[in-house]
Amino acid sequence: MVEDLLQFWSGQAKWFVAFAIGFGILTLVSPCNRGMTWWRTRQQVMSDLWYWFVVPLISRTFRIALFIVVFAVAFGTLNTEGLSQSWSHGFGPAGELPLWGQILLVLLIQDFVLYWLHRAFHTNAAWRYHAIHHSVEELDWTASMHFHPVNYLFQFSIADIFVILLGFPGSALAAMAAFNTIYSAMVHANLNWTFGPFKYLLASPVFHRWHHSHPSEGGNKNFASTFPFIDLMFRTFYMPKGRLPEDFGVTDPNFPSDFIGQMKYPISKR
Repeated sequence: MVEDLLQFWSGQAKWFVAFAIGFGILTLVSPCNRGMTWWRTRQQVMSDLWYWFVVPLISRTFRIALFIVVFAVAFGTLNTEGLSQSWSHGFGPAGELPLWGQILLVLLIQDFVLYWLHRAFHTNAAWRYHAIHHSVEELDWTASMHFHPVNYLFQFSIADIFVILLGFPGSALAAMAAFNTIYSAMVHANLNWTFGPFKYLLASPVFHRWHHSHPSEGGNKNFASTFPFIDLMFRTFYMPKGRLPEDFGVTDPNFPSDFIGQMKYPISKR
């Protein structure tokens, strides 16, 4: 147990250091918002560390439990061998595809599912959980982990469960893990990349930074995680030509800036 915990935190630390160096250099070369740094205040740094090393651990624990419950209901059994087989090799037509084909289809299907789940978290009571992700004012790569555990668990776990129940193996999800971590950090990074003629094909930092801007701008646009053409299909694409997003954060003046306050925010706000 302790060994697994140390191994998990070691992996998180390696990602944190690699991103700090890599995106730190890239931001010096191609910044979107000059002078914006995630380490500006001690409280911001402490909050980032909590989100990078504590929230993923909590979410992973509950995610495993959720997987077990869903599989038991879907397949009517908790047979370890059967679940292991489904997770490793999948089933049906999806399980027979080559790994590269599975990965491409999973990326597309999940992004479509995540698009609608993301839009749902921008409405009514669900917004109180998702607002934590949008509360980051010094928007940079560290924001990619700023999620309330409830938001993280239901948004991303449902997308995973959906493709597994379609027959795709867990090995395809595992193969995407590093890509998802890097890509999520990249689209949150303080970079002025738009991807030019490919801006409708792949999400860029500018595309996603508009999503983190004020609601009157792009705050209720650009819900896709990877493929902006999904936003184009449903008329939520927003990247005004010749402009870059500047103001980030939520409109609530009483929004807590500390980690504990943000964890309590969804259930304490009236």
